[in-house]
Amino acid sequence: MTPTLVRQHLRHAGPASRVDRRVRARDWAEIQERMLVPLHEAVYERLEVGGGTRVLGLGCGSGLALLTAASRGAAVTGVDDSSLERVRLARERLLPEGHGAEGLGAHPRGDARIVWGTPADLSGAGQPAYDLVTAFEPVGGVTGDSEGLAEVLETAAPLAARGAAVVLVGWGPPERCATSAVLRGVGRLAEPPRGGGWRPARRDDLEEIAQRAGLGLDGSGRVACPFGYADVESAVRGLLSTGLLDAAVAATDEVQVDKELNEALHPHRRRDGTVWMPNVFRYLIARTR
Repeated sequence: MTPTLVRQHLRHAGPASRVDRRVRARDWAEIQERMLVPLHEAVYERLEVGGGTRVLGLGCGSGLALLTAASRGAAVTGVDDSSLERVRLARERLLPEGHGAEGLGAHPRGDARIVWGTPADLSGAGQPAYDLVTAFEPVGGVTGDSEGLAEVLETAAPLAARGAAVVLVGWGPPERCATSAVLRGVGRLAEPPRGGGWRPARRDDLEEIAQRAGLGLDGSGRVACPFGYADVESAVRGLLSTGLLDAAVAATDEVQVDKELNEALHPHRRRDGTVWMPNVFRYLIARTR
């Protein structure tokens, strides 16, 4: 896979609040989300996603993974209740003629649907069963990030066909993820963790979640996803947009977190000013019963 280097982005005008959700969502969509494109493509290639495939994306965010699946001919549905700002961006990408409406409506357009809500809001929609369910938000970066995921998968499973693939994603071993060291160092600002502090990925994180959700295991893989940025400012904005450092911001303030991030990123800055951090992510393929 060809690594992705983020292009230069314009600064957002005006002072940011402690957590400006609109700015964070835009930074996620413009800078950070594309870092996992090699992972999305590897999963879709392995599972032969294409025309006729029905994909349900849990925690779809601003919709890039769904857009990639749709470009392969798949019919896609995204659901997310964590960030309305990201969902709005997903609607702009996938539903350009009807993204302005609010509420829990699915806003169908062709073979794409974006829902602000949970899988339960899809029940009774009269749609054919899904062939693939994805949860591309990586587990293993923040304390409590896997809590509730098994329950979400249990809710989504009845919407999928029997034997449908369910894909979970996690950070790779810390020693193979340069970004883990950065997050760990800055995350110390929130110690002792008050919920949301950094934690290392565990070997069986994904298997434990799948088993709690009543899914069968059917293989796994690893994909290199280097994080590349045009400059340190873009790297800071991208990493803040993940939400993995929100606890540090809450414990101190964004100015302090920015300072710590700049220092932590220094070893990863190259002569031309770009920032480069090699990472490995792991995916698990489970199956509905």
